[in-house]
Amino acid sequence: MTRLDENPTTRTVPPVSPPARRAAAAPGAATSERIDVAALGEQLLGRWAEARKHSRELLRDDAFHRRSDLTLDEQRERVFGQLQHLLDRDAVLRAFPKRLGGLDDHGGNIAAFEEIVTADPSLQIKAGVQWGLFGSAVLHLGTEYHHDTFLPAIMSLEVPGAFAMTETGHGSDVASIGTTATYDPATEEFVIQTPFRAAWKDYLGNAAVHGRAAVVFAQLVTDGQGQGVHAFYVPIRDDQGFLPGVGGEDDGLKGGLNGIDNGRLHFDGVRVPRTNLLNRYGDVAPDGTYSSPIASKGRRFFTMIGTLVQGRVSLDGAAVVASKLALKIAITYGSERRQFTAADPGREEVVLDYQRHQRRLLPRLATTYAMSFAHEKLLAAFDGVFSGEHDTDADRQDLETLAAGLKSLSTWNALDILQESREACGGAGFLAENRLTQLRADLDVYATFEGDNTVLLQLVAKRLLGDYAKKFRGADAKTVAGIVAGQVGQAATDRSGLRRLAQNVTDRGSTGRAVGHVRDEESQRALLTGRVETMVAGIAARLRPAAKASPVEAARLFDSNQNELIEAARAHAELLQWEAFTDALSEVQDPVTRTVLTWLRDLFGLSLIEKQLAWYLIHGRLSAQRATAITDYIDDRLLPRLRPHALDLVEAFGFAPEHVRAPIASGAEQARQDEAAAHAARR
Repeated sequence: MTRLDENPTTRTVPPVSPPARRAAAAPGAATSERIDVAALGEQLLGRWAEARKHSRELLRDDAFHRRSDLTLDEQRERVFGQLQHLLDRDAVLRAFPKRLGGLDDHGGNIAAFEEIVTADPSLQIKAGVQWGLFGSAVLHLGTEYHHDTFLPAIMSLEVPGAFAMTETGHGSDVASIGTTATYDPATEEFVIQTPFRAAWKDYLGNAAVHGRAAVVFAQLVTDGQGQGVHAFYVPIRDDQGFLPGVGGEDDGLKGGLNGIDNGRLHFDGVRVPRTNLLNRYGDVAPDGTYSSPIASKGRRFFTMIGTLVQGRVSLDGAAVVASKLALKIAITYGSERRQFTAADPGREEVVLDYQRHQRRLLPRLATTYAMSFAHEKLLAAFDGVFSGEHDTDADRQDLETLAAGLKSLSTWNALDILQESREACGGAGFLAENRLTQLRADLDVYATFEGDNTVLLQLVAKRLLGDYAKKFRGADAKTVAGIVAGQVGQAATDRSGLRRLAQNVTDRGSTGRAVGHVRDEESQRALLTGRVETMVAGIAARLRPAAKASPVEAARLFDSNQNELIEAARAHAELLQWEAFTDALSEVQDPVTRTVLTWLRDLFGLSLIEKQLAWYLIHGRLSAQRATAITDYIDDRLLPRLRPHALDLVEAFGFAPEHVRAPIASGAEQARQDEAAAHAARR
């Protein structure tokens, strides 16, 4: 096993002080016009700032950092050893009950966990498997017996475990998994069976090497009746290897996260005691009688799955942290790297001073701020539900929808931000030592685990349609007719071009007037909200015949609108991010910081609108002149205004050099440029 105190073999360069880098990158930016970096940093840390700070301080230790010189087996052993190190440093048990040694701190647990991505995403996910999936399944699906019997060994790492939900043949469609757990009343045991190859449990962390037990999701069968998917605590290994009836394979080398021993499991007549059923939502009596506090199978299933939403919440946050890290590297490097001559033929230009380079990075910086503020709202909703402070059915449904939407956007955005940051750093970004390629590889799977993003957005879309239908529920004919007439009238106005004509008349050919009607907060809100509402109303109208159609025809109709459903869900999640950013502005005390963040929020909102200009033009929501004015305002006003503050905005992320660990963001490039300038001066 690799020792935890061994230093990673990476080059380090003494960092240049942040003020020196800022002065070099943004000459002429007066001190009085600087944003309050410290205060903004505290705001970004959020409600659970102390948990984040504790985690960040811990993760400065190179014992937690990824090493690039290890074999696959060595990576796995190092990461497994790091779990014990996290445990020894009181870093991973916040969410467990106080009576068992935890803190009952659900929000703080997720906040601290997300920061581990700066050390090594493999370590983060390995810890998430052990305590966030395996342990949390026992905590949230089990009862006091399971907590007392199984949790102490899980918490102490005495029993490493797997979360055996996904099957080779069924990933996101958990309700259709093939593994069965059939109750035998003669012995008061469940018999776990994998009936065919596609029902093997797959992609499971801890399954290939380290796992001693698993929470296995299976179709519960008793008295010849299927009761739907339930979870069971199943031992799988001892010191000699797999237990009788348990088998498996190693998933082997993956595209990323190779510090985790992902593998497959299958079961052939494996018997576990009746009491190993995690029975918070469904139980089987000794005689085989099934009972549940939730009568509906469908509602019972979604309630059980909903208790495990923290995986999506934590991935959303980890994607935000990784995005911040990537932009810290790329914007620091872009503020120091010089290439080509422009205004001054005797001195090369800093690449971040080029408009195109700003276009590549600053809108993504705005997106990252929006993601960060939205995640804090998601984390507060999560803590409210799991602390019991706000734990109604409606609260849980809201949390599931919010987590599905934000996790999808943030993980996709993180991949985009990492790739663009890599390219913006040129060949230096492709060097493994600068971390961007490895982070991109490790986070790739975030888009498809804990729920495939495309499937999750369908969940969001169905919720939007359900909320829309409530407008009509219980309404009389006159009210329904009024709603429909309003929609028809709006659609007619859109198609006729009357709105565009009015905008053209109002603007009278002036770009300044045109942008004045779209850049303010309420105009952005109206455009972003209007798009979501129009899309949902249109889809709902097209799907209305499904209520009276056969199941086959209803499914066909739904499928024919699937793409627009997903687009509507994505637009809704983007609106939530914009709203979170806007809400955060009211908390900023320093006037300069508030102004700069308002520009950054405007860049985020107008960039969202700019990406969908075709939709706004087709639907008559914007005239061509106003559409053009948006792009001009971004290029001519927002980017130049934000450029002098770019380094401060990434400095506010609060990363120490030990978190960044990228030579090109350590001051090395500035040192090279100073040397080159001195050489040119001597010549």
